[in-house]
Amino acid sequence: MREIWSEERKLGIWLRIELLVAEALAEAGLLPRKDLARMKARAAFDIERCRELERTLHHDVIAFTTNVAENIGAPASRWLHFGLTSSDVLDTAMAVQMTQSADLILEDLGALRGAIAARAREHRFTPMIGRSHGIHAEPITFGLKLALMYDEFGRAERRVAAARDAAAVGKLSGAVGTNAHLSPRIEARVCRKLGLRAAPLSTQVIQRDLHAEFIQALALAGASVERWATEFRHLQRTEVLEVEEHFARGQKGSSAMPHKRNPITGERLTGLARVLRAHAAAALENVALWHERDISHSSVERIIFPDSCVLLDYMLATLQRLVEGLIVYPENMRRNLDLSMGLWHSQSVLLALIRKGLTREAAYELVQRNAMKTWAARHAGRSDADFKAQLLADPEVARLLTRAELDKLCRLDFHFRQVNARFRQLGLD
Repeated sequence: MREIWSEERKLGIWLRIELLVAEALAEAGLLPRKDLARMKARAAFDIERCRELERTLHHDVIAFTTNVAENIGAPASRWLHFGLTSSDVLDTAMAVQMTQSADLILEDLGALRGAIAARAREHRFTPMIGRSHGIHAEPITFGLKLALMYDEFGRAERRVAAARDAAAVGKLSGAVGTNAHLSPRIEARVCRKLGLRAAPLSTQVIQRDLHAEFIQALALAGASVERWATEFRHLQRTEVLEVEEHFARGQKGSSAMPHKRNPITGERLTGLARVLRAHAAAALENVALWHERDISHSSVERIIFPDSCVLLDYMLATLQRLVEGLIVYPENMRRNLDLSMGLWHSQSVLLALIRKGLTREAAYELVQRNAMKTWAARHAGRSDADFKAQLLADPEVARLLTRAELDKLCRLDFHFRQVNARFRQLGLD
């Protein structure tokens, strides 16, 4: 990814654009074939020479074309950059870099989803407590949690693919986008050879809402990375310890406390996602330019595009390694399930009482009353700190539900009847 955004790669794309334009001009009969042959044979650039020229010229594209023209030599060099403005080269080249970057990110997402899918299948029926507001709710499986992660990064894949398509736009329409000096046919021909489509209309630049859309897709993928990094960090807390990042042999967790095993990878990913979001905000600021173009976007884009692409590439690969090396503690998941004393059966019992004829309000009051008794028994350290035991001891419940019915309602696997169906729906079978 760093290579895609390197100076060498960027200038290489610039040179390719210039030569493709020359080829198109020759095809149209505007550029002598012997001059085209000389251009193709001698066109080259030297980064240090370009930098030297830019120190005097204060213009990167002119420094580049001057250096290339030096190598081509007269008279053929007069055709270099013919009919173009700087942004024709800059924006078209950046579109190539964006599409190449998106291709790598899509590979990253595919590899990440493969790792998630493997762990989801491994823990398809590993039971754990689901939490809402951070509080025990109803049971899920760790596999279902990971299946949700798999689905989320599928949406990231689709967004990045769509953003890649949106960004695959070049322009060679000149100083204010009127194609006054190069025809739309030449523009379309060159863009097609670069794997792009020509903008249907532009100003001096390609409109920056397209670039903002691209960065937004990257930032959204980064937000998903953060969402799951945060999830795993919470699950690694000492009081929970249902999963844990791999801790390498010889690794140190704290300079002061030798016992520490900290979720540093998840924390690092969380922080980097903030940088991506900041870059997305900057990309939105770049949409509003003066008239046919000003240069306020340029300095921003030199930072946010390489940074965003390199960062997300790193984040996705790092999250993949985190998932592959994640240590899972099923026994702790079961221990944490048991902390709620079966209270997670409350909705099953509520609905059963409604089916028996109680109003929802009456059924809710009856179930909640026994739930509160269970909590009270637990806090008092009594042996009857069990939801099903409280229900069995309640005459109103006994009048409506038999022990056999309660036994059936208060089974863990009651909550997992649709797990296989969900996996099939996501293509995880």
